[in-house]
Amino acid sequence: MGEDEERICAHGGNEENGDIGACQEPNRERRYAKLFEQLDLNKDGRIDINELKTGLADRGLHRGEAEEIVLKSDMNSDGMLDFHEFSQYLQAHEKRLWLMFHSLDHNNDGQIDVGEVQHSLHKLGVTVTMEQASRILQSMDRDGTMTIDWNEWRDHFLFNPFHNMEEIVHYWKHSHMFDIGEHLTVPDEFSEQERRSGLMWRQLVAGAMAGAVSRTGTAPLDRIKVFLQVHGTASRGIHLWSGLRGMVEEGGIFSLWRGNGINVLKIAPESAIKFMSYEQIKWLIRDSKEGGSLKVQERFIAGSLAGATSQTIIYPMEVLKTRLTLRKTGQYSGMADCARQILKTEGVRAFYRGYLPNTLGIIPYAGIDLAVYETLKNAWLQRYCVDSADPGVLVLLGCGTISSTCGQLASYPLALIRTRMQAQAISEGKPKLTIVGQFKHIISHEGVPGLYRGITPNFLKVIPAVSISYVVYEQMKKVLGVGY
Repeated sequence: MGEDEERICAHGGNEENGDIGACQEPNRERRYAKLFEQLDLNKDGRIDINELKTGLADRGLHRGEAEEIVLKSDMNSDGMLDFHEFSQYLQAHEKRLWLMFHSLDHNNDGQIDVGEVQHSLHKLGVTVTMEQASRILQSMDRDGTMTIDWNEWRDHFLFNPFHNMEEIVHYWKHSHMFDIGEHLTVPDEFSEQERRSGLMWRQLVAGAMAGAVSRTGTAPLDRIKVFLQVHGTASRGIHLWSGLRGMVEEGGIFSLWRGNGINVLKIAPESAIKFMSYEQIKWLIRDSKEGGSLKVQERFIAGSLAGATSQTIIYPMEVLKTRLTLRKTGQYSGMADCARQILKTEGVRAFYRGYLPNTLGIIPYAGIDLAVYETLKNAWLQRYCVDSADPGVLVLLGCGTISSTCGQLASYPLALIRTRMQAQAISEGKPKLTIVGQFKHIISHEGVPGLYRGITPNFLKVIPAVSISYVVYEQMKKVLGVGY
């Protein structure tokens, strides 16, 4: 039976009770059998959770969905699905999907178009532009018609165990509409319902925990980066491995984690201030244009201003982090002692050394990060969406890693000057240079490569940092009940 005939069969049932015409689709059993055969990797007639996770990953889907599918479908509680259990899950899930499809298809023509997506989201309290609705549609559109038929809808969500349109809207919102690569710059968007339910704070806590573990895991590379930024390499002959070895010889293996405590400690206030600032700035922009959703450029401005606000408030912790990272054994007894000594010998202004290059660095980093992420993700969707129903987490991680790296390349000289200014009191006998003075000094003594001292360990930590952060974030979301 052809695809058009299958579509007719799919629409031949009772729309009110979700009957999608099972008796009129004789090839459905064959379709289920083919899917079962693809997922049954060891050909033992049963699908275990690992086989299902592998199958979902191959389709660009979240491996975490496998546990929920097995939990709901495993009638004999043996931890595996036989063909009957697998078919029962698919039939029940397809009925739910058909009801959702029908609720979106307002004109009952068997196709979902951009206007219907936008209208349905608006009814559920989520305002999107036509461009955002088009991107949602494009992620499901395999034949390039910019409309979604039942087969495309069913195949896209077949292994996503959503139960209603609210869950699908949540998935769209956090996977497509607002996921535009503003890592560490623009916080996520949350609805009023998500705020009231506590989902917002649970997601922020999950992100903070992921950041804490990620920073701790890559702290040795961060310390050698700061060391190379401040001391350079030309005159001292220091490179990555000799620098790490020298740190271990000077203070033992645990000295590699100097400065990590305050680096982890500042995650919570930084995230909270950034998010609250972003919300306030976003509402100010909305009020000035008399409501409506924010454009990407406006969200970028709001995110950058929120980042600058949070940095202004927690910046003294950045200075403390640099000083503690560079300290010698016995120099400070802890964070409080470090702060007390800086205040006593250098005054309050010392806590804001390097603030200007730090703030200026937010703009190129965020702008390039956002632009590269958008370009890469859209290019992937346009080229490969025929073969894959959605970008998949690995693609999004790859786009995020590349865009973040490009952003760092553009803003790194400012980050290096900031770190040197923060550490100036440590470099005794040297004049306290301004941002322009630092730039001239580096160019005249070390050349242009001097502006990129320490970038090697900085790049080396990107992939492990992103990987650790993602794994911990996903685990914390399960623990805290965030996501589906």
